[in-house]
Amino acid sequence: MKDRPGELVSQKADADQTRRKAMLKLTLRIDFDADRAIGPGKVKLLEMIDKHGSISEAGRQMRMSYRRAWLLVDSLNRSFSVPVIASRKGGQHGGGAALTEFGHAVVQHYRAVESAAEKAGAAHIAALAAALAKRARPARKLIGQKTRRQARNLG
Repeated sequence: MKDRPGELVSQKADADQTRRKAMLKLTLRIDFDADRAIGPGKVKLLEMIDKHGSISEAGRQMRMSYRRAWLLVDSLNRSFSVPVIASRKGGQHGGGAALTEFGHAVVQHYRAVESAAEKAGAAHIAALAAALAKRARPARKLIGQKTRRQARNLG
């Protein structure tokens, strides 16, 4: 049995709705002051360090340099009165890193706030999403020289 034209349109609308819902995401960043903040990237890094036991491996998994990962960890450790990551220097058996008990608590608190915010804002987010204009085509990402040239022209 062939699809009727109305059914096909309905199926496409359902697919668009599902895709839109899948892309909806509340991103939460907590700014403690001008120099200290925690957001999804730092929390993900903490979770990856916990999973892999290594700052360098966590950085690789997130496609960032070891230096960048280390600077983020250092920033987190300096932000709180208690360290979130304890690291061991390399040696014969290699180094490593692990979340401290407080580090685990930081991740849990952040995820709890994130979950509460998603629940509290769900209706408002859905209302905003329903009002979105249909995209004619995906947004184009600028790369390479053109990006740098355009960035200079903006500044």
